Amino acid sequence: MTTDSAHSPPLLHDVVAWRRDLHAHPEFGFEERRTSAFVAAKLRDFGLDEVVEGIGGTGVVGTLRRGSGKRSIALRADMDALRILEQGAHPHRSRNPGTMHACGHDGHTAMLLAAARQLATEGGFDGTVRFLFQPAEEWGRGALAMLEDGLMERFPFDEIHGLHNLPGLGLGRLETRPGPIMSAEDNFEIVLRGVGGHAARPHAANEVLVAACATVMSLQTIVSRRLDPTEIGIVSVTELITDGTRNALPGQARILGDARSFRPDISTEIERQMRVVAEGTARAYGVAAEVAYTREFVPLLNDPALTEEALAAAAAALGAKAVAVAGAPMTGSEDFARFLAHVPGCFVFLGNGEASAPLHNPTYDFDDAALPFGVAYHVALVRRRLPVSP
Repeated sequence: MTTDSAHSPPLLHDVVAWRRDLHAHPEFGFEERRTSAFVAAKLRDFGLDEVVEGIGGTGVVGTLRRGSGKRSIALRADMDALRILEQGAHPHRSRNPGTMHACGHDGHTAMLLAAARQLATEGGFDGTVRFLFQPAEEWGRGALAMLEDGLMERFPFDEIHGLHNLPGLGLGRLETRPGPIMSAEDNFEIVLRGVGGHAARPHAANEVLVAACATVMSLQTIVSRRLDPTEIGIVSVTELITDGTRNALPGQARILGDARSFRPDISTEIERQMRVVAEGTARAYGVAAEVAYTREFVPLLNDPALTEEALAAAAAALGAKAVAVAGAPMTGSEDFARFLAHVPGCFVFLGNGEASAPLHNPTYDFDDAALPFGVAYHVALVRRRLPVSP
């Protein structure tokens, strides 16, 4: 349940208002023009040393310097929403029908804005903080777009940190782990081509629907029978589309889905086996098969030393009992991983409440009660990583 802003501590009143404003005006990836303008205006109001818009299309980078320290740290929040029709009834529900913040990026953005304001007002660190507000995370394209736009050259930093809310994890709780924490995501499309015909005369055609169904079922054996049982791998078929109709057998079928893994060699083996299955099944049914396989997200691998630092900062901010090392990685994906090819970093999960609707659900809403915990974590992390000399 989302807390009412009237019951929020006075200092959080603005943050709740920001979050709800962002929630009411969701924008899809690379379309976050209002959101970017909102973020940039707030950062300028806070008195940051530099605020630059348009990084990677609609990204924003704010820079805050204090003292004479030479080290720099980046904090990243994602800004984009999803193509989902919101079903919530709260007053701040989406005003852009068909688009909603179903993944909590409104909360991520609001928390990082609040941390920027607190650090700009209070200081307490020695060095440079880069506040990265990233577009198009859901596409898996936003981090790459910022990097390709010269992010590291124009706004260099030594390490990077990010967070994501997690439904099912209690409010005020935080988890992360060293090494693999989120998986790679590969996308695939299998196209089967045959000869369609009249539904009353299947023998006169060479339709593809039965072959497509057999292919879908056979794809399930890749993980269960072709991968080492000790490895993590997932193959999910999410769409089966044909050109048939009620009384016409299809001549083409498209099978779409995604695959998850944590190691490049597992991804390679999934692709190889998928081609074997698709092409072999197609031959058995006398149709043709084409397989397109792309790698959209890379595995997210936390730096072990920075994970220890993140856990220590979280314990200081939230209390030691609220912080835990996650027992296993998650099979969701995050393009924050793209930044880790350039600098070390750590990604953490912040509780959105045990009763929260799942991410990407049309009734989901970021819980405003989680806001102070995320802000406190960001601030504590900066001060720990950029300490003021005694």
